[in-house]
Amino acid sequence: MRKFFLSKVSFPLAFKFSLHSPILPEESRQTFSLLTPFLNISSTEALLKLNTTLKGLRTNEAEARLEKYGLNDIKGDKPANKYTLLLKYFINPFIVLLVMLAGISLFLSNIDAAIIISVMVAISVMIRFFQEWQSKKTAAKLKAMVSTQATVLRREDSNSEPQKQEIDIKLLVPGDIIHLSAGDMVPADVRLLSAKELYVSQSSLSGESLPVEKEAISHSARSTENLWEMPHLCFMGTHVFNGTALAVVLTTGEHTYLGGMAKSITHPRPLTAFDIGISKVSWLLIRLMCITVPIVFLLNGFIKGDWLESLLFALSVAVGLTPEMLPMIITVNLAKGAVNMSRHQVIVKHLNAIQNFGAMNILCTDKTGTLTQDKVILERHLDIEGNDNQEVLLFGYLNSFYQTGLKNLLDKAILEHSEIEKTLDLRTNYKKIDEIPFDFVRKRMSVIVEKNAQEHLLICKGAFEEVVSLCSGVKIKGSTLSLSLSLKDKTNSLAKELYQEGMRILAVAYKCVEPTESKEYTEKDEKEMVLLGLLTFLDPPKSTAAEAIAQLRCQNVQVKILTGDNEWVTHRICQWVNLKVENSLTGHELEKMNDKELSNVVDHTTLFTKLTPLQKSRVIASLKSNGHTVGYLGDGINDAPALCEADVGISVDTAVDIAKESADIIMLEKSLLFLNAGVVEGRKTFGNILKYLKMALSANFGNVFSILGASALFPFLPMLPIQLLIQNLLYEISQATIPWDHMDPEFLAYPQRWEPGDIAKFMLVVGPISSIFDYITFAVMWFIFAANTPEKQSIFQTGWFIEGLLSQTLIVHMIRTPKIPFIQSMTAWPLTLTTWVIIAIGIYLPYACIGASIGLVPLPWSYFPWLLIILLGYCLLTQLVKMWFIKKFGRWL
Repeated sequence: MRKFFLSKVSFPLAFKFSLHSPILPEESRQTFSLLTPFLNISSTEALLKLNTTLKGLRTNEAEARLEKYGLNDIKGDKPANKYTLLLKYFINPFIVLLVMLAGISLFLSNIDAAIIISVMVAISVMIRFFQEWQSKKTAAKLKAMVSTQATVLRREDSNSEPQKQEIDIKLLVPGDIIHLSAGDMVPADVRLLSAKELYVSQSSLSGESLPVEKEAISHSARSTENLWEMPHLCFMGTHVFNGTALAVVLTTGEHTYLGGMAKSITHPRPLTAFDIGISKVSWLLIRLMCITVPIVFLLNGFIKGDWLESLLFALSVAVGLTPEMLPMIITVNLAKGAVNMSRHQVIVKHLNAIQNFGAMNILCTDKTGTLTQDKVILERHLDIEGNDNQEVLLFGYLNSFYQTGLKNLLDKAILEHSEIEKTLDLRTNYKKIDEIPFDFVRKRMSVIVEKNAQEHLLICKGAFEEVVSLCSGVKIKGSTLSLSLSLKDKTNSLAKELYQEGMRILAVAYKCVEPTESKEYTEKDEKEMVLLGLLTFLDPPKSTAAEAIAQLRCQNVQVKILTGDNEWVTHRICQWVNLKVENSLTGHELEKMNDKELSNVVDHTTLFTKLTPLQKSRVIASLKSNGHTVGYLGDGINDAPALCEADVGISVDTAVDIAKESADIIMLEKSLLFLNAGVVEGRKTFGNILKYLKMALSANFGNVFSILGASALFPFLPMLPIQLLIQNLLYEISQATIPWDHMDPEFLAYPQRWEPGDIAKFMLVVGPISSIFDYITFAVMWFIFAANTPEKQSIFQTGWFIEGLLSQTLIVHMIRTPKIPFIQSMTAWPLTLTTWVIIAIGIYLPYACIGASIGLVPLPWSYFPWLLIILLGYCLLTQLVKMWFIKKFGRWL
């Protein structure tokens, strides 16, 4: 059978894998009910239950079962086509509001307003659609497509001999007899019938970095907490690391363990912090509009008597109150962040994830393959006193070097020390005589070598308990001593200490044997040996892990580890990456807690070990319920539920497809240092969105007071509807370059998240400031320039048009930073340029032909000194209010 990858598996997971769980989704109960009859029966009984034999199914039987059970294929939700995706971006409260305003404007023949709003909506939606559609296509190219064949025994009829056939894995059915060998992916859930030196890598399911031993036991299976720990079961999506096996297919397709996971994801993905924040802001604006617009309409209607004109003006006010460019500003900010991150070989699948990155204050991560290299290394070679001993390494190397069986991960780790072969000239000084192969019962293997053409050495390497039990002596500091009870206790204590550090241990022993030409060595010769020492192994962290965690700590992001691996191993990794462990919690302990108990301890716990996939998801949900914005970094099948539950899911290009599909962000390079860059980029993005939002809302809220007052005080409209729309458009254009603005370092140092309450507070305090100077402008135009009659309303309207536009445009520099603008903090050049260009256009419009067409008239030059005084006063008062606001509430943006 050749390899295959789950390139069609693209489902988040959402159910409990524990056998003893009292609460399971219906799909999970069905999956377990199919596998349960095979857990504690012999292989012969399993064949009888499946109505099959070791000779395999007949062709007609297989065809009948294929008709009954369906293809061995996991079908998920069809990926959204481009039209569905495009439609999705129109469905949010703010876009719906803008579309409604455009429709009303069109109905009332207010073509200008309809065009302006429609253009804003179209730009926003198309930018977001194009960016995410391109990222989806790029992410799809990451899926490796290779052969999907399985080696199966089939026969034409009852009398014919079975033949090995290579068939498409989709055609496998329950009862098929299949062959597995090293390198194969397991194509279905199977029960082993026979196995030889079989090791299966289940890291994508369990989080355990080392392959696990599987055997075709014929007695009752031992009781385990998780299905994947059953020694006689192998599951779809895992792969054979070593050995061969004959197995019978138990379940296929959606009835497999993996299929059960996929079927359980019918619920929609939970809203992220970004989605919730945008929704709250949208409804805040809608409420403000629902209150203000009817008042303006009724007030102008009763005072002026022209209800149609009042309706058009009220509609213009609604447009003016609405920051039409909010969707576009958000989208451009996010798209710009995505482009910046793509330069670091990072694909952003969902644009909202960038802002969530900046808001993230807790990063949860899997261990295997994300923090660690998913590669075993030989860390130490020790005598029983715990000292480094080169002879232990030499003998361990000889054992691995001369064995003829398929070398496992531990052998490969030993053989990486190739300097021994060159330094000691092994091929000349040591000649292989014989070997005693490894088997699962003995859990050890031995080689016999001739040293310097004089003596024969039997070198044994294997499981600690198995090897030590066969030793009668021990070598310490060059001397061979009897392995007394005290020395054995000392050896056991050292092993226990190493186990607690998360090490995998192999013991190395030897004995001198008499050289004889005819002797055949057997396992009976593995006795009365001398214990030489221990080899310790570990899955080391990635070279960038410690630096990445340190950088995240500097960015005030907590790191928590959620893993299916054991506590000892995980503690050791934490030491390597300098992650301080506050508390730890196992999956078994977590299972006993209700949601309230978990929420009380989850904030103060750093390590969560031996977790099932749903337990990982539950931890993240608990952190979110405590008010945190949570990211999750993972690459396995067991990480998919957590990736879906997190505010931002992060994976790598080498992850299984189900993890990549569940993630929001995919790293194309394995360096974790991009995490810090992503956090900073997210905070920049959020900061610039927040700038626009606070500028627009405060300015618009201030306009509410100005418009209401002017509507009540003056016998004419303070500004024509078209003038209000043009002013609003110019103001919005001036802020279109906000995504390119800088953020102060102080803002980037901490996680930032949506706080609608803070936005409302800001709007209520800062908004009315503009109204004060609007009323001063009203007074200047009314009393100084005598624009106090309907005949001179054009002068009044032009004066307020220019003052309103310039004050709104200049205030960008005041609001964008808590510092003193132009002195302590400067805008980026694109924002500076657009600001002054719009100011110039605003001043020029009344003197241009286009200005006359919208009711603007040239103003006397004596107006501009008054304008300068008003603008300076506005900036000064805003700075004073800013200082008070920061002192009172502790923050500005």
